[in-house]
Amino acid sequence: MADQAPAAQRRWRASCPNCGAPVEFASAASSTAVCGFCRSTLVRDGDVLERIGQSAEIFEDYSPLQLGATGRFAGSGFAVVGRVQRGSELGNWNEWHLLFDAGDTPRVAWLSEDNGQFVLSLEAPLTEAPPADPQVGLPLTLGGQRWQVAAVVEAAVRAAEGELPRVPRTGRVVELRNERDEVGSLEYREDGPPVWSIGRGVQLADLALQGLRSTAEGESVAEAKFKGRSIACPSCGSPLEPKLSQTRSMVCAQCHAVVDLPEGDAKALGFTAQSPENPPLIPLGRTGTLAIDGEKAQAWQVVGYQERCDIPEDAEDEQSFWREYLLFNRLAGFAFLVDTQEGWSLVRTLTGAPSTQRGSATWQSRAYAERWTYQAKNTYVLGEFYWPVRLDDRVRVTDYASRDGQYLLSREQQGPEVTWSAGRTLPAADVQKAFGLSAPAATFSRDASAFKNSGGKLLVYIVVGLFLMVILGTLLRACSSDDCQQYKNSFGENSNEYRQCRTRSSGSGVYIPSGGSYGGYSSGGGSHK
Repeated sequence: MADQAPAAQRRWRASCPNCGAPVEFASAASSTAVCGFCRSTLVRDGDVLERIGQSAEIFEDYSPLQLGATGRFAGSGFAVVGRVQRGSELGNWNEWHLLFDAGDTPRVAWLSEDNGQFVLSLEAPLTEAPPADPQVGLPLTLGGQRWQVAAVVEAAVRAAEGELPRVPRTGRVVELRNERDEVGSLEYREDGPPVWSIGRGVQLADLALQGLRSTAEGESVAEAKFKGRSIACPSCGSPLEPKLSQTRSMVCAQCHAVVDLPEGDAKALGFTAQSPENPPLIPLGRTGTLAIDGEKAQAWQVVGYQERCDIPEDAEDEQSFWREYLLFNRLAGFAFLVDTQEGWSLVRTLTGAPSTQRGSATWQSRAYAERWTYQAKNTYVLGEFYWPVRLDDRVRVTDYASRDGQYLLSREQQGPEVTWSAGRTLPAADVQKAFGLSAPAATFSRDASAFKNSGGKLLVYIVVGLFLMVILGTLLRACSSDDCQQYKNSFGENSNEYRQCRTRSSGSGVYIPSGGSYGGYSSGGGSHK
């Protein structure tokens, strides 16, 4: 049954050499454990436990998983027996060690968090030497397969618990992805050869999980509140209480500063001031029911909001602005609801990577054509984010669309990571209905370019527009003014001197009265880039 732990080949129990508490090994593949009482890191050598260090305290996070939870994958049952919390400049994540049903050969399996999604992977032998210096964004052949290098990071060990196949170490981790929606991971270790694993994205709802963390009574899965930590805002001193302890950046509700959050209960790392902007159309904390392509409708909660813009390469290029809402579901992870001047779309990050050719991409047998490549930056943010959000950080973006324009792909590269996301367009009426919004349709479908960025672009546009109106008015008055006014004032409107001056000014023998229109000219209707 899925709600029962898999039968171990042989359970082994011993006392912690530091505190005497019982430590049990359920998997023959496990060689190390963390004592649940004194946090000692223990290594198993035959029937002897040796203490080699101390593990930090596990910091609470939003994950619904916990030690002892059970589930099924590919027809086999498994139990969650250990966890490693890792972190890098890209954020923090959990790697859960899984014990599958007893078989001929113990399998080392992991259920890991991946850019708001989940990946289940199995360790595998690697018969070839991996490259010494993989480069982000470039192709790579390993294990007989073609991959794209998605990230190269120094992954620190924040904490660990339960039983693990080896002592977790800080070191370089290379993440690979391919068009088959697979994720490859290379963990370089100083105490041995690199550890190689291959996996693919999974939905927690499809794993028949039992024994998950329970939500508070009366709360839905998406609205469950999680124990957070309180940190003083370094800008104004107001308390910051992130709901997701994995949160790396959040915005102070009092002064709107963007604050970099530390691990644990330490002081905030720093902040970036930003001026209050127009409120988002969908309030933070609002829950709506949406169906991501190919999945059933689920409840999604708005936990973050950001306004972004492209960075024109030429002064004459038109600048575009758009808005992104970060959505959260306890079992499904994260998704993005994107509002642009072209309409709404619902997208998620991919665990795999599309195949690309010059000017095109292919993902899951669907062809996409490249639309634009540009640099983008954040201009305003609210709420919480599972990655470090900073204003004015540059990201290289390439957007693709299917022939009918309904399906979208996007590639973003920043520093040591390449991230792909995919989704499809969404009618504004569906968004209104999902989140129970009462805003007028005209407001709800407003042009995203009307939003200013942190540099006050909207104010600049207004000033420039007023200036142009003044210049235009002056020109119109000049065009409609009478160049023969002095003759009119001296000799009168019916004098020969005034009439002759008007004839000379017109360039013909025809008298042209002032005012009126010419050639169907109007102030609108021209082209607009």
